[in-house]
Amino acid sequence: MPAHISRRTFLMQGTMATAALATSAWPSGSQLKIGYAAITWGDSIPQAIQDITSAGYKGIQLRSNAVAQFGNRQAELLSMLEQQHLPLVMFSSGNANINTGDDEAVIKMHTDNARFVYSLKGSDMQVTNSSRPKQGNPTKEDLQKFGKLLNEIGKRTADLGVTTNYHNHMAQLGETPGEVATILDSCDNRNVRLLLDIAHYQQGGGNPVEAISQYRERIKNIHLKDVRPLQGEDAKRYQFVELGQGTVDLPGVFKALNNINFKGWGIVELDAVPAKDKTPLQCANTSKAYLESIGVKI
Repeated sequence: MPAHISRRTFLMQGTMATAALATSAWPSGSQLKIGYAAITWGDSIPQAIQDITSAGYKGIQLRSNAVAQFGNRQAELLSMLEQQHLPLVMFSSGNANINTGDDEAVIKMHTDNARFVYSLKGSDMQVTNSSRPKQGNPTKEDLQKFGKLLNEIGKRTADLGVTTNYHNHMAQLGETPGEVATILDSCDNRNVRLLLDIAHYQQGGGNPVEAISQYRERIKNIHLKDVRPLQGEDAKRYQFVELGQGTVDLPGVFKALNNINFKGWGIVELDAVPAKDKTPLQCANTSKAYLESIGVKI
């Protein structure tokens, strides 16, 4: 091992090289499109647009904080995106919580967001949930209630030209594979598609490679994400990291996507920089380098 390379870096490079050999057959003509989520930049949306463009990604995911900043200035935000040739490929619309006592208010928030998405020439938004019990697991009835709420949101956003995508998520309804299945069984594929987050799905006890095959008819888009369990800590303790830095079988994920002839967006997402000395752009470039090392071009 060269003296100037740490053991950790050496081992990581070896892992990436092995992955590259394992997936070198990834077809150059694949219709997979790679975007990047702006969540890592927090409220610095213009900087996110600039950095994601400079890293070479082909699309962007914005969050509901964009409504607070540009809700009355959609034309300005759209101009920034179009100047960089960076389409809005997904929008994080926030939570759709059950048992609020006012489902119509919840639905209205998301339909208002759908109008915002449409004004930016987007066509997809994700919906999550934060109603998981503090103790124990959600009931089947709660999961079904959430699925029905999603279904109603999806019906109404479809009328506005925007597809509602359910996003599975840790610490929410839909944390485990069984919960995800119950939620999806409770809403119509015509109204609600699946934005499969492979890192959340794995951390919740699932196999994302198997999930891609299982939900091949429901997945419209996918979050390309990696996660590193924190050793010696509770099983719920984990850290999201750049692609190739965690434990998700990313080569297997891409093979599975190829097997189902996936044509949607793969959106790289990193909630926050994993180390204080890194910038969001550096993290985006690290994930890009990993993708290229396994034969996936952005």
